[in-house]
Amino acid sequence: MLLYFAGSMIMYEPTEECITDFITDGILKKLPVISDNPGFIRSASLLREPCPDKETCRKELVADYRRLFSPDGPALAIPRKSAFPADASTLTPDAGDFYDSYGWRSVPRGRVPDDHLGIELLFLTKLIDKYLQLDDEPCCCEMKKEIRRFIGDHLTGWLPEWNKRMQKHARSQYYKGISSMVLACTEDLYKIFDSQNKLL
Repeated sequence: MLLYFAGSMIMYEPTEECITDFITDGILKKLPVISDNPGFIRSASLLREPCPDKETCRKELVADYRRLFSPDGPALAIPRKSAFPADASTLTPDAGDFYDSYGWRSVPRGRVPDDHLGIELLFLTKLIDKYLQLDDEPCCCEMKKEIRRFIGDHLTGWLPEWNKRMQKHARSQYYKGISSMVLACTEDLYKIFDSQNKLL
């Protein structure tokens, strides 16, 4: 749910409903998620801060979204892997190839580039859902490898730099919290899905 929420806030301009559900009504406060990752702890504290005035929060988030992500604005923290050039030693296949290998089609795919963080987080949640439905140990082991491969190939290399840009340019505590949370969650998931980890 955290990744789905974060992906939505990055891919779409925040709506009044989203702000009411997640910030004003405190759904984020009620999530039973813990982590010893300092980035997660920091982001959780930012995201759990109450929003005293829904309309002020909405305006602040919309303005931040437009400054950070919109092609019509300065686009100070574009949430796409291709916005963070990699050296030749770290080049990986296109994320679309990974999606195609699972026969996955998202609603925004085609309108939003395959390397957009919102799409990548949505796909990652689908992989995790698929893993949770498996009851065969060899299949679970392979799916763990696939989740780690996706995170390693398509998120790990550029998310730290994107998070730095978000911390520098975001004006709202919520967008600062969202970017820190995305980075911390992907780091935690990469460790959790280690094939040596017997907890899953």
